[in-house]
Amino acid sequence: MDLFDLFNHTADPQIAKVKFLSLMACADGQVTPDEAAAFGQLLQQLGIPERKVEEAEAYRAFQIADILPEEPQHRQRLTEALAAMMLADGQCSAEETEFLKRLAAQMDFTSDEVDLIIDKVKNAINQNTQHNSNMKRRLLLGFDVGSSSVKASLVDAERGECIASAFYPESEAPIMAVKAGWAEQEPESWWRYASQSLKKIMAETGATGDDIEAIGISYQMHGLVCVDKDLKVLRPAIIWCDSRAVPYGEKAFREMGEDRCLQTLLNSPGNFTAAKLAWVKDNEPELFDRIYKFMLPGDYLAMRLSGEVNTTISGLSEGMFWDFRNKCVSEPLMRHFGFDSSMVPDIVPTFSVQSEVCAEAAAELGLRKGTPISYRAGDQPNNALSLNVFNPGEIASTAGTSGVVYGVLGEINYDVKSRVNTFAHVNYTPDLDRLGVLLCINGTGILNAWVRRTIAPEGISYADMNTLTDSVPIGSEGVSIIPFGNGAERVLENRETGCSIHGVNFNKHTKAHLVRAAQEGIVFSFCYGMEIMKAMGMDIQKIHAGKANMFLSPLFRDTLASVSGATIELYETDGSVGAAKGAGMGCGIYADHDEAFASLRKLAVITPDEARRSQYLEAYAQWKARLEQILK
Repeated sequence: MDLFDLFNHTADPQIAKVKFLSLMACADGQVTPDEAAAFGQLLQQLGIPERKVEEAEAYRAFQIADILPEEPQHRQRLTEALAAMMLADGQCSAEETEFLKRLAAQMDFTSDEVDLIIDKVKNAINQNTQHNSNMKRRLLLGFDVGSSSVKASLVDAERGECIASAFYPESEAPIMAVKAGWAEQEPESWWRYASQSLKKIMAETGATGDDIEAIGISYQMHGLVCVDKDLKVLRPAIIWCDSRAVPYGEKAFREMGEDRCLQTLLNSPGNFTAAKLAWVKDNEPELFDRIYKFMLPGDYLAMRLSGEVNTTISGLSEGMFWDFRNKCVSEPLMRHFGFDSSMVPDIVPTFSVQSEVCAEAAAELGLRKGTPISYRAGDQPNNALSLNVFNPGEIASTAGTSGVVYGVLGEINYDVKSRVNTFAHVNYTPDLDRLGVLLCINGTGILNAWVRRTIAPEGISYADMNTLTDSVPIGSEGVSIIPFGNGAERVLENRETGCSIHGVNFNKHTKAHLVRAAQEGIVFSFCYGMEIMKAMGMDIQKIHAGKANMFLSPLFRDTLASVSGATIELYETDGSVGAAKGAGMGCGIYADHDEAFASLRKLAVITPDEARRSQYLEAYAQWKARLEQILK
């Protein structure tokens, strides 16, 4: 059997690469621990899911005795396999060439012989690349509609690998604030941004509309878009951070009955989409009478792509329209606000062919008419999906300027004080209770940034701040920082306590103590909120997060793991990539979420420090006692 015939005629080039990698590892008839580790690293570099190894039957189908003849060809065949392994991406870097030469030298090959082998392999790979270029690519497109930009990503459906991403605009998108507390954006701008970001990645990859199998959408939650019967936008979108509707939500909570709201909506109507629509009804009555459908930002983008208006249960729940007890749109809420049921878009499953790209959008964006739009979710549920968080007890977390802990609950429940929000998760159905419990901490990375600007030594980096804290023991020797200095905190029942520093001794404590106490205070605020989630029945064993922002800090990670008792897993992830993979699930390319996220790259695992956990818990208890004194 000729190795290069094998490489050129394997239907899936990824499987061919696995076969070469396997041959390299098994060339001497055994796999040492070092070889196994190298094999795993190479698979990750190539973006090859573990299931591809199984499909290739690498270890069983390619026994060395069946492939390699006796000497002298044995050495050449082995080196050819090594060369193919190094050149699997169609090029040979200086590092790869040097590595290959070292391997060949161990088998007494000359540099000239290695050069000849490399040339042969390059020719074989070029032939294979030309053969594969004639094959249709299977790509998935994901959009992430944020308030600062719209990001688009293309994912190779077979490998689960993102091949290109871009966002637009490159500077932060404008938010209109006509009055204090207002925040609006033109929905048309989201469409323009989506178009520009898509053009970038199509140009970068050479992809065509025919290559794209399905489209998924993630979007900023809780916004309101209103359209007339011609599907024309009637006013700027009222987005998530607009607070004008708070009195409407509070009044509805009182008049509908707090218990009734919590038992059916699982939340107070608050400042969500329904309350925003009530504001429009009260303040812009003529415009309200022209509304054909209301929708969320992601629904709007899907409408522009397809010409159809629909939404999901998850979307309705984040707008406070879904009755979890009766499994339908909330009639009491619709009656209270005076909304006609005809204004509600048609409901489609989160994972399904919700609509298809229409001719007009296809022509404008360079897509194929009929491409399915097969997934849609708000940014926080989608972030959880991107981290493969689907089952009860699983947690997704982010820790940027503000912090979020998002956990999945397997039964209908709520916090009686509404300190956390509960929505339908992406895999919720009327027959399967999967709820997303959302904890938000406003004072997260913003506190760390403030400490860097005002307390830490001038010019210090975040990495050096972490090093600075190494000299300070757990608990910061009695210093506690309450991090709630970025407005009212829902976890504190919407109280605005401000940030405060406790326990400072001028003769003992230094900048390092304050830097450490700030990060510990942020972690402790997370854990304080997670206690609420646990009281709702959530068994928190594992936290999934992207390796970014505060999760780059070993101090933050170690403290969170040790206080919560949960294992933290860090991944390389992105919202638009998650949306693309969600589309793959919705159109049937992936059988389930395990297959969709088989290629999700785990970067690190942090376990609780059992030896010092009592010290972490003692520090948390002191912090919590000081917070409770403030809240009295």
